[in-house]
Formats: sequence, structure tokens, C-alpha cells
Amino acid sequence: MRSPGKATVALAYLLAPIAAQTYTNCNPTLRSDCPPDSALGRTVNIDFTSPSDSFTPQGNPTYGSDGVSFTVAKSGDSPQLTSKWFIMFGRVEVVLKAAPGAGIVSSFVMQSDDLDEIDWEWLGASPDEVQTNYFGKGQTTTYDRGAFHADPGSQAGFKTYTIEWTANQIVWQIDGQTVRSLVPADSKGQYPQTPMQIKIGAWSGGDPANAPGTIEWARGPTDYSKGPFTMQVKSLRVSDYSTGTQYIYGDQSGTWQSIKSVGGQINSGGGAVDPNAPTITSQATGQPIPFAPTSTYERPNVYPWVSKAPDQPVSRTFENYPGLPSGWTVTDSGKVVPPSSAPVIDIPSRFIYAIFCSFAFGVLWRA
Repeated sequence: MRSPGKATVALAYLLAPIAAQTYTNCNPTLRSDCPPDSALGRTVNIDFTSPSDSFTPQGNPTYGSDGVSFTVAKSGDSPQLTSKWFIMFGRVEVVLKAAPGAGIVSSFVMQSDDLDEIDWEWLGASPDEVQTNYFGKGQTTTYDRGAFHADPGSQAGFKTYTIEWTANQIVWQIDGQTVRSLVPADSKGQYPQTPMQIKIGAWSGGDPANAPGTIEWARGPTDYSKGPFTMQVKSLRVSDYSTGTQYIYGDQSGTWQSIKSVGGQINSGGGAVDPNAPTITSQATGQPIPFAPTSTYERPNVYPWVSKAPDQPVSRTFENYPGLPSGWTVTDSGKVVPPSSAPVIDIPSRFIYAIFCSFAFGVLWRA
């Protein structure tokens, strides 16, 4: 008697190489085949005392009466939440308590597919200040856009941090008080303006395995024996100023005017610029390490940042095709690739598909 369970497992095994290659970062300013972004298109209030279906967890964040906890207890810990939707201009308010600990970084990041970014970051070694920052299109050749702001008690209790983001201005606020604003004319051509998702989490910039400049910026090194170190987020309110179900890049310019909405419209949120909003309010002396031109800081290839490697089209490669010699593979274009410099054999994809289906059917029938 054939077993449905065995058949399912066999089919899953056959399809695994395909599924494993499905997911990849896609920068719409470099490629024209990126998928649309799921749009929030409304206002949501999220209580983090229990898991939210609006976010994808990684690294084991935990939940309790004080909200979601992001704990760094050992090297490599990087708990995080990433929203399943994007906003296109909007207002974000998070009730948060930063993590203590030398080298520990608590992060609240808004980031787009083309690497526009608006940040709050807290360094565990500095309980009375917070950093704000922004990036446009992932430009990290200079680090002169960040600033420190007085934030006493950031590790002692919960505070409300707000980002108001429109086509005309970005405003950062702590407990309703504006600490910084940015207008496009002052952004050095790096004004964030494409659909953004939200990333929240904690990680160790002071880990001994990091680059020396990163450890210095994070005010490490981190001594894990003094941990664990926990960041907590109680709640989040997000208002998407645009509407619809999806946001699409209309071209590769990366401008907000090129963004299209499916089933809605793009709203710039373009109210009047706050004339009282300071460009930078900073109680810290000097600039943080990564913003100095001579810094050895290296942007970590961990949450919440993506790899600096060039964005390339996905080239799926399937191994262990039935009948292939050991070490040979088949690409998604139907090319049989030898393990050496031997000539490449072109096989029409329909034949590859027929072989695959025949083999799969045989496996399922025998199961």
C-alpha cells in the first residue's frame, strides 16, 4: 500500500532546491524584476505583549507583560522583528526601553528595498543618549548624517520615540519633543523617499569578532558574562499616509514620484515644514565614530543592515538531478553544467521538466 506521508516527504525533498533559491534581496534601482511591496495602507496599533502577525520574528524574541524582549546573551545573538508590510510616508510611534551593556546596540530602523533608511539607535554603554541617522540608497561612503541627542533614562523605563516622515520633512521626537528634523535640501542628496518596512532588534556591535572600528563605535567590547542584555518594546502605532495593497517601483530612479500604488494612491503627507524643528539637537560632544571621515567603522553584515555585496539576478542551480553524473548541475535556463571547464551542454527546459516529472512520479508511485 502506498503511503501518502512518504510520498509527501519525497516530493518535498525533490522540490527543496527550488524553494531554497526563491528568496533573495532585490534592489529596484538595480533590477527591473523586483516583486511589489505589500502595503500597510492604513493605521495599526500593535500590542507586543503577545506575538503580532504583522511581524516576522528571527532569533527568538520573547513576549510578556512588558511587551516583546530582544535579549543578547552570547556571541551571535541578534533577535529581531521585521514587518510584513511597507509604508509610503507616514508616522511611526514606538514605546521602547533600550538594552544596557557595553557594545550592545538597540535598533529601530525603517528601511526600503533600495536601502533608504531612517534610524533610532541606542548604545548600551551610553544610557542617557540616543543616535538618529538616515541613509539614501545605501550610500555609506561617508558617515556624516548621524547625530547624538540627550535621552536620559532610556534604559530605566519606557519612552515614546516618533518618526514623522513625509516628502517634505523627517522629524524625530522623544516623548513628543522634537530633537531633530531633516528637509530634502539639507539631505546631501540622500533623502529617504521609497516604501519602508520596520525592523526592530538588538545585537552586539561590541562582539570581539567584529571589526575594530565597529567595536569602537558600539563602545565595546561586550562582556557577555555581565549579561544577558535586553531591549523591550511595549507597543507600536504606525500610520501609512498612502493607501492601497501594494507599492511598486515604476522605474529605477528611486524617487518617491516613481512609486505606484495598487488599489490606492501615493500621498506625500506634505504638510507644512515645522519651522521650530531643530536640524540637530545634540548634548553629546563630537560625532560618533562611524560618522567621522577617518573612521575604520564597517557596517556590519547583520541585522538591521543588508550585505554590501552587489545585487545580482538570482541564478538557480539544481543539483542531484536524476541521471546526472556526480558534481554536475542544471541551471534554471536548462543548461547542464559540468564540474570542470568541460563544454556546457544545452538541454531544452521542457526535457528537463519531463525527466523531473517522470522521476518524481516513479518515486511517489513506489512510495
